[in-house]
Amino acid sequence: MSTLRLFLLCATVIAAAVMELIDTSIVNVALSHMSGNLGATLADTSWVITSYAIANIIIIPITSFLAARFGRRRYFIGSIILFTLASVLCGTAGNIWTLVAFRFVQGLGGGALLSTSQTIVFEAFPPAKRGVASALFGIGVFTGPTIGPTLGGYILDVSTWHWIFLVNVPIGIVVTVGAFLLVREPAVQVARNALRMDWVGLFFLIVGVGALQVVLERGQEEDWFQTAYITQLSVAAAVGIVAFIWWELTTEFPIVNLRVLKSRTLAVAALLTFVTGMGLFTSVYLTPVFAQRLLHFPVLDTGLLLLPGAVLAIFCLVLTARALQGGVPIPVVVMLGFLLFFAFSWRMALLNGTAGKDDFYFPLILRGAGLALLTVPLTALAVSGLALKDIAQGAALNNMMRQLGGSFGIAIVNTYLATQFAVHRQALVTHLTAADLGVAERLAAGAQLVALRLGQPVLEAQRRAYGLLDAAVNQQAGIMSYNDAFLLVGCFFLAAMPLLLLVVRRQPGRSPVKVSLSDH
Repeated sequence: MSTLRLFLLCATVIAAAVMELIDTSIVNVALSHMSGNLGATLADTSWVITSYAIANIIIIPITSFLAARFGRRRYFIGSIILFTLASVLCGTAGNIWTLVAFRFVQGLGGGALLSTSQTIVFEAFPPAKRGVASALFGIGVFTGPTIGPTLGGYILDVSTWHWIFLVNVPIGIVVTVGAFLLVREPAVQVARNALRMDWVGLFFLIVGVGALQVVLERGQEEDWFQTAYITQLSVAAAVGIVAFIWWELTTEFPIVNLRVLKSRTLAVAALLTFVTGMGLFTSVYLTPVFAQRLLHFPVLDTGLLLLPGAVLAIFCLVLTARALQGGVPIPVVVMLGFLLFFAFSWRMALLNGTAGKDDFYFPLILRGAGLALLTVPLTALAVSGLALKDIAQGAALNNMMRQLGGSFGIAIVNTYLATQFAVHRQALVTHLTAADLGVAERLAAGAQLVALRLGQPVLEAQRRAYGLLDAAVNQQAGIMSYNDAFLLVGCFFLAAMPLLLLVVRRQPGRSPVKVSLSDH
């Protein structure tokens, strides 16, 4: 393959993956706009995010089977077309539930793009250059969710929420044409008539993973097991997932070949990718909300906070690939990435109510560098122990673990935020007494300010002064709870580091064996 054709192929398929990943986070900044425009509650509008996540998590693990069953080129191009058409329907939806339905369809098309794109890029390179392939795909994996809030903030600043979806249309058309001209079927293919549709496995997957995703996305808002349907879906998720694992390990023609997890490197990589997904998606979720709701940053400024770290991460991805290609052991690079992300979490846990934009840049640069150091080696580690025929399935499972990690992470931090907010508010209120001179002075100053600005009677001004004090307490409790949430996510990274010992293999009289990027 010529250099030009290889470049165009990589640009096309990575653009498809980035387009899908941007849509996992771009909607987050637009929920209130959609809610007001469509006349829906914020709780109902949040299903726009939930439906996309459910479709993603269902389709990702079966992309390998579907690509083999229908032909990878045809499946890839069809998925781009489906994603693009669904984007048009989302951008023109007239009510909230139509939008939710179209987002689900968009998620089915988008989820298929991630693993298929990764496999196409990986197989396009010769074995000695697959570190470069991992780095190129890693750019898409990392930058997609990161620039989503930035792009969403800019679109909302200059236009309406509809363009959050419609912006995909011209990109989708270009990518479709590029895929039609450049993507080829793999040289070695499984006989399609030998691939039987595993309807039982598909049913268990939809029930188990779909129910689990709803529980994770909606549990905190519905007060977890205090709500009947959350309890019922939790039972369905447990039964469905257990039944799915049992069936896929015993049936002759599984829709998801879980047997590839016998590879220790894939199993460890999947667990580490799960934790990395937690960090990637929770940091994209926590940082904008922290800056916008508690520190009152404008929407566009909030989105731009993540940009410097994303730009630096692109360079780090390339350097990481070169370092691995030069013989640096994967566990060493992964350990450094985990430590850098913990440093980001620690710095974010120290921010207070006086923090400005400049206080965010260095921690977010640490985040970008840390996640960049994880993306390439974990992608390489996941497939390094697999036969060529199993790479697509291994990549799909690894990508599913990243998405699940994000869902679990957001569910955990939302619950933790609510708990810690109550704890910190109670502690702050306990120290506020009428006998405290500082409290009395603050109330008097607040009442005087209200009386001067609004011309309110004394009693009304005093009542509003208590409201101002309560708002200040809530803001401080909120900041402290977000500090705790950042630190919690960092602790997950520290706790996962011992898993690296499982992939450091030693031979007598020799140094640790490195997992090569060119094993296949």
